[in-house]
Amino acid sequence: MKKTIASILFAAAIIVSGEAFALDLAQARAQGLVGETATGYIAAVTPSADANAVVSDVNARRKAEYEKISQQNGQPVSVVGKVAAERIIGGLPSGSYYKGADGSWKKK
Repeated sequence: MKKTIASILFAAAIIVSGEAFALDLAQARAQGLVGETATGYIAAVTPSADANAVVSDVNARRKAEYEKISQQNGQPVSVVGKVAAERIIGGLPSGSYYKGADGSWKKK
């Protein structure tokens, strides 16, 4: 069961973090405007109208995907997000930001 959940979450993380948002999210990451958090959502590293728009769009789509996975696997949305966050952060390209356990932004 855990392998099935992990596989589904891995696939979802790739989909959510990649293709659907490739240009906007990739550009925002490359510019250091947004970073990943341990909850599976992104946040603005450097708040601006552009960063906030990307954050709202990406997080809304991720939330919808996490809710689907949550319902399919009987796991709370927060657990789905945390598992996805581990995979997403692990696969970030060098130079991308993520929030460390201490709550500060770290550069990969």
